[in-house]
Amino acid sequence: MTGWLVVGLGNPGSTYANTRHNVGFMVAEELARRARVSFSAPRGMRADVATTRLTAAGLGMPGIEAHRIVLVKPRTFMNASGEAVGKLSRFHDIPVSHVIAIHDELDLDLGQLRLKRGGGDNGHNGLRSLRAHLGTGDYLRVRYGIGRPPGRQDAADYVLAPIPSALRTEIELETGRAADAVEHLISDGLETAQNRYNS
Repeated sequence: MTGWLVVGLGNPGSTYANTRHNVGFMVAEELARRARVSFSAPRGMRADVATTRLTAAGLGMPGIEAHRIVLVKPRTFMNASGEAVGKLSRFHDIPVSHVIAIHDELDLDLGQLRLKRGGGDNGHNGLRSLRAHLGTGDYLRVRYGIGRPPGRQDAADYVLAPIPSALRTEIELETGRAADAVEHLISDGLETAQNRYNS
């Protein structure tokens, strides 16, 4: 059974739960909801983890051609995310080519997704930490557009501010689409998923 590590990037705790910087957590939670699995905190891993499988019948469903999926929400702050990811990838013997990081992306508008392998960190502390602990940036990425801050608002204040209620529905829709993209990335490969979801 092929193993995959699907990492939602975000910050732990209720203070950050409904912020743009936590859209990666939201997608990981949506995937867990679909698979009907719960997150728990394995000893020494510094992350909330849920395991499931993806078959032709869907997430969490029985089937022969199954992909084993480890869903991860690091319990460290964003800039130390790689610590948990590095440990879990080694523990579950999952190669970097099968690590998928879901993260917020300022350079894409809300409603835009981009799937890619590798690339720079673009000032994103979570991605920088993953590169440091995986030894490479050649993992898969689901870039979830959150748009640029309005006017002169500082980017850090923007990504850590609560998502306005007027955007909740759009965020829910986009979170579902990003979760769909992760499923297709695993089942159909990068190129097919890019053709379908890159906007």
